[in-house]
Amino acid sequence: MAERADLFAASLAVNYSDIEAAALRLKQQAHRTPVLSSRTVNQRTGAQVFFKAENFQRTGSFKFRGAYNALAQLPTEQKQRGVITYSSGNHAQALALAGQLLAVPITVVMPQDAPAVKQAATRGYGAEVVLYDRAKVVREELGTSLAQTCGLTLIPPYDHPDVVAGQGTTAKELFEAVGPLDLLLVCCGGGGLLSGCAIAAKSLAPACQVIGVEPELADDATRSFHSKQLQTVHNPNTIADGARTPCLGKVTFPLVLHYVDDLVTVSEGGIVRSLRLLWERLKIVVEPTGALAAAALLEAVVQAPNQRVGVILSGGNVDLSQMGQLFGGEI
Repeated sequence: MAERADLFAASLAVNYSDIEAAALRLKQQAHRTPVLSSRTVNQRTGAQVFFKAENFQRTGSFKFRGAYNALAQLPTEQKQRGVITYSSGNHAQALALAGQLLAVPITVVMPQDAPAVKQAATRGYGAEVVLYDRAKVVREELGTSLAQTCGLTLIPPYDHPDVVAGQGTTAKELFEAVGPLDLLLVCCGGGGLLSGCAIAAKSLAPACQVIGVEPELADDATRSFHSKQLQTVHNPNTIADGARTPCLGKVTFPLVLHYVDDLVTVSEGGIVRSLRLLWERLKIVVEPTGALAAAALLEAVVQAPNQRVGVILSGGNVDLSQMGQLFGGEI
């Protein structure tokens, strides 16, 4: 860890004071989401498990934290001109609601195959949605081009210091609620939530191990972490649509290398089995991406007997028709 710290310290864009400042901005805006537990899960894993339920956050995911924190700090002129982003759904909804609250026009570039519930919610919060074909268009290029053409400010879904700081408030709240943890499991797409939560964890409980979790079919961050070189993936066919990001970012990659202890992957079947257990036993709606961290523990990819374990449930925006298919029948 010390060697990685020396190598990347100069490029670290976020620290714990940024997360503390974000928490103050979000105090009257974001929900302080509940922490859940399950005797069944504890018995199955041999651990004391605390689930941070961000599926109960505004817009249904942790993304509201980073979106609001970033948007709130823009100069007035940039707010008046408007903001653009690209997102498969959760950041889109989060930025749209933040824009509504702060009176900022929002444009969102979304893939045509994004879950219908996420497209509808994004429009419902007042954003203009621009659809594109994943097979033909690179969303980052389209978003950047529209930002330049229309004079809009780009706030990407994860590779932005203020977004990372906002996401880190998730773990800050968890530690404040339950005290020190031995292990923290966090899903990973572009690394915004993972890096922000890792900063908070290492600041509040330095001995806590932080492990990121990806789908096996979208393992770019895991390969990047272990090779120490940025790896990419193109349109991975995983049910965890929030983890279909092409790679870690310029902001998040150094942070992940510096603060995170390991990254692991889980199978598609493992995601579905874990998702079903969360729905049936905890009685909560969690989306496939939201169950990634839990899957690592429930599928014994990560084992933590006799440890206090935090698990971030990152979101609950689901297409119910898709869930019926995944669970093998009608819900």
